[in-house]
Amino acid sequence: MAVLSSHFLNAVDGTHAGAVPVSLVSIGDDGERKTLFTAESDAHGRFSQKFDAVSGQAYEMVIASGPYFRQTHLPRSGAQILEEIVVRFNTPDPDSSYHIPVIMAPNSYSCWWSA
Repeated sequence: MAVLSSHFLNAVDGTHAGAVPVSLVSIGDDGERKTLFTAESDAHGRFSQKFDAVSGQAYEMVIASGPYFRQTHLPRSGAQILEEIVVRFNTPDPDSSYHIPVIMAPNSYSCWWSA
């Protein structure tokens, strides 16, 4: 089994982004999408979930950043344009860990794979 984990950080105020919904979607060779799990980051902005990975399979980690930022006090109204952050990745090793931290803002994000 593989493990997908992340750490969501709020780029606006530098805090951990807790209670952010996230889902993992597999993408078949025919483009068919299937939701494998849904989760939520903890108070420290972290989540970790095991899943049955397939070698070379494409996946999307979908982060519901829009609802999170709507409940925060942004320094400027109208600054939010993103509803979701979608990180597409593959799994060369179906028994590996895929830790993909995300620094998110209402209108941008940055992510990386931390092996």
